[in-house]
Amino acid sequence: MNCLIIDDESTARTIVNQLCKSEGSLTVLEEFSNALQAIKYLNQNEVDLIFLDIHMPDFTGFDLIQTLKNPPRIILTTSDQKFAIDAFEYECIVDYLVKPITLPRFVKAVEKAKKFTFSEATQNNSNGTKEEAKEEDQQLYINIDRRLIKIEIPSINIVEAKGDYILIKTKDKNYTVHSTLKKIEEKLPNDLFLKVHRSYIINLKKIVDIEDNSVLIEKDVIPVSRSNRSELMKRLNLL
Repeated sequence: MNCLIIDDESTARTIVNQLCKSEGSLTVLEEFSNALQAIKYLNQNEVDLIFLDIHMPDFTGFDLIQTLKNPPRIILTTSDQKFAIDAFEYECIVDYLVKPITLPRFVKAVEKAKKFTFSEATQNNSNGTKEEAKEEDQQLYINIDRRLIKIEIPSINIVEAKGDYILIKTKDKNYTVHSTLKKIEEKLPNDLFLKVHRSYIINLKKIVDIEDNSVLIEKDVIPVSRSNRSELMKRLNLL
């Protein structure tokens, strides 16, 4: 993977460069001490990954991200932990490394960036988008009283675990099925559904409101666990 290092501290740039060499799969194309120089380079060149400091004179790391139309994958490198929540608002940010950075933690962040890149490549090379999928891929059959009932997957609002059963809620009707949350999660498209709590899977397009640690789906208030909140924020189209 080709990468850039953007940090106003020369020592920090040297450390990240050494970590890149130790990791083995990264090629550092350029290093920049300020974001404006980096933007000029990025307007003319493509890279796979940027190691980006947040605090820089005049133009911060977040300013740089907002300037780029199609930012590559970004790993933030900073000595400040308080911006971690803000970082989750940007889909391009794959990890948040707090200085001093250790090699194991660095490698873990790079592996995460690779997974995102591979996932995008697979999606781009697939035949057609999710919207162009065959009609049968948008349907789910459930067994109720020895009858197979067809449900249109996009019509599902919520799936709730209830002991040995799950409750599937659509706009018009609810269905109680003898199954597990894990089993139905495997059947639902990842781009449309997200498990936000150990007992709930929600349709992201059905969200009406988000407040504190809960989301509103139609008239149902669904709890969001702390461990799943960051992924939820990543998946939202935030303004």
